Amino acid sequence: MVKSSLDAQINEIKQLIFVVWELREKCPWDRKQTFQTLKNLTIEETYELCDEIERLSYEGIKEELGDLLLHIIFYAKIGSENNKFNIGLIAREIRKKLIRRHPHVYGDKKIKNSKEVKSNWEKIKLKEGKSSILDGVPTNLPPLLKAHRIQDKVSSVGFDWKKSEDVLKKLDEEIREFKEEIENNDKNNLEDEFGDILFSLINLSRHYNINPYDALQKSNTKFINRFKYIEKRAKKMKKELSKISLKEIEVLWEDSKKRS
Repeated sequence: MVKSSLDAQINEIKQLIFVVWELREKCPWDRKQTFQTLKNLTIEETYELCDEIERLSYEGIKEELGDLLLHIIFYAKIGSENNKFNIGLIAREIRKKLIRRHPHVYGDKKIKNSKEVKSNWEKIKLKEGKSSILDGVPTNLPPLLKAHRIQDKVSSVGFDWKKSEDVLKKLDEEIREFKEEIENNDKNNLEDEFGDILFSLINLSRHYNINPYDALQKSNTKFINRFKYIEKRAKKMKKELSKISLKEIEVLWEDSKKRS
């Protein structure tokens, strides 16, 4: 039964590959595409997938995964045209990598928990030729996610605060340094210290198992909803928002908080 289901899924993937190849040959738009022209579209599709995951929309997740699968097959097709790689080589290499980096499953390595899995994964990557465990962090990753990924990677090899309370102390220290630069009126150092505050905040989120990206997204949404509420109230009052007193704004803001 399981094999039958798997065979059916493999057959669907094969049919998709054939369609992508046919479109590459017969569709003017598909023929024009390159790695470079597809890159930004792939980024957009990835963010759309993230949106659907946040909503936990299974139908949406399925659709966006399909779009990403299309991109992977499309890239593979372009690679094969340049005699660089193909979908089979991609699958073979990732399969070999998974087996190699899971010796606790495919070998005799003893692993106690997921933390040890991550640590061993990074050690294996170094043995494979990586000069640093940070080499795998994408250069163009959004700064918020990049900081979180950097901290997550170095923590896997023990470079981390032992107590979450120490991270809070570090944050307090960075804020004090920021205040000092305000008094010194040094804009360059002020930017550096502000960056250190953000980096420490992200470290704090990691220690308390909070996804900083999700947390900020929620705060953005919360602020947007509250601000729109104030705009609607101002419109009902037939007043321009810019001409409403700060005291009135504060009353409306507190009212919006009760409704969200």
